[in-house]
Amino acid sequence: MTTRTVFFISDGTGITAETFGNAILAQFDMKTRHVRLPFVDTIDKAHQAVRQINHTAEVENRKPLVFTTIVNVEVLQFFEQHCDGMLLDMFGTFVRPLEVELGIKSHHRVGRFSDISKSQAYNDRIAAINFSLEHDDGQSDRDLQQSDVILVGVSRSGKTPTSLYLAMQYGLKASNYPLIPEDFERNHLPPSLVPHRAKLFGLTINPERLSEIRNERRPNSRYASLENCRMEVAAAESMMRRSGIRWLSTTTKSIEEIATTILQEVRPERLSY
Repeated sequence: MTTRTVFFISDGTGITAETFGNAILAQFDMKTRHVRLPFVDTIDKAHQAVRQINHTAEVENRKPLVFTTIVNVEVLQFFEQHCDGMLLDMFGTFVRPLEVELGIKSHHRVGRFSDISKSQAYNDRIAAINFSLEHDDGQSDRDLQQSDVILVGVSRSGKTPTSLYLAMQYGLKASNYPLIPEDFERNHLPPSLVPHRAKLFGLTINPERLSEIRNERRPNSRYASLENCRMEVAAAESMMRRSGIRWLSTTTKSIEEIATTILQEVRPERLSY
């Protein structure tokens, strides 16, 4: 299968272009080589980017795909006039028709926030990230009541990445707490979690997959053995059922899917802006 080069170009970070572009590319069964070129906000930088794109087109003998979220009109026009790739201007595709429909001009801002220091949403997001880091893996019980959600599950079931994604993407104060052998021996939730039962959400995972993940960290250990993984997962799921905790399996789900499911259950209002 031939590899196609894809450029994501922006006068900001390029994250929007890459996220949107990847969502579109996922509809096609092909190999891609990704190149993100952020902060292309001058003609000089545009010239360098176009030279790289055109060189790729010449070497590969096919047009690179170029996703852009360039706000600067002069820079965008330079790409339109000189780029040998297939240019997909996402702001032009959506913003300009919206300007016509709404009867107002867009702000033409670069990036998500025009002034980060004045953005309460941004400050809330930073606070949520700090909170989630402080309350990762049961490190602290302090201020646990401030959590928007508390993830529970066996070690390596996806709690930490999900917590950080919820904090970074949605500004949720997400704590996570590992269920350990001592909890299974006591046969009930850790005492510090009991007062916050309404905020608990469980993550589980296929034991075979869990064993694979743990073996990457501690190969040939009891911690990673399939027998132990089966025991822990069964005990954790039984505990969550008895405690009435909502839970899902992370085995085949992406972090985005896990986070969205949690939001639907715990804080559905966060799916609306």
